[in-house]
Amino acid sequence: MRRFALAACLAFASPAVFAQEPPPPPHGPRPATISMTGEGTASAAPDMAVLNSGVVTEAKTAREALDANTAAMTKLIDAIKSAGIEPRDIATSGFSVQPRYVYPQPKNDGQQSPPRITGYEVRNNVTVKVRDLTQLGGILDKAVTEGSNQIDGLSFDISKKEELLNEARKKAYADARAKAELYAGAAGVTLGRVRNIAEQGGAFPPPRPMMMRADAMKQSAPVPVEAGEQELSINVTATWEIEP
Repeated sequence: MRRFALAACLAFASPAVFAQEPPPPPHGPRPATISMTGEGTASAAPDMAVLNSGVVTEAKTAREALDANTAAMTKLIDAIKSAGIEPRDIATSGFSVQPRYVYPQPKNDGQQSPPRITGYEVRNNVTVKVRDLTQLGGILDKAVTEGSNQIDGLSFDISKKEELLNEARKKAYADARAKAELYAGAAGVTLGRVRNIAEQGGAFPPPRPMMMRADAMKQSAPVPVEAGEQELSINVTATWEIEP
């Protein structure tokens, strides 16, 4: 009786354990597609600038060089603030204390004496955002007047860049579609629905560096500044189904 009961249980259990789902219906043929890459550009005049300005001091000891640099940088930052720049737009971007070495001439026997420290150099830089370009020339002049002896990394930017990029995106898609329609017409087919749109990224103009030496900045002539125009570029690849 026990063997019969066990066999009966296995008989009822087997279908539930070993049954498999029916295979999914085979997919139909995928529609043919065409992919094209388009480029879109949009340009505008910059409305803000980013300035890197600082002070370099030298002295026999690190302490003396640091004290002189601290006094000069405090004066420089106060001058920048008095020109109308808000504290949120002023940030320290670099600070270093480095020894200055002198390398003696080799001795008669060819041996090289070790270098000697002759002093120390301290560099302190701040990055300043100028949101009103009409102030830029005056800020440059005031920075130099108040003690800055190094200015570099001046670049221009557009505050509402996203609006400009969206304009370039629309042009890039229109360019890609125009190319796809041209090829589709040449092949005797028509474009169907869009299958995919991918943005490859934009091309942005690199900052235009502006280097000024301390001796050149001693001249009290007005600082001419021209922002010019910036062009942003976007590449888009789109894929469409094609129909006979």
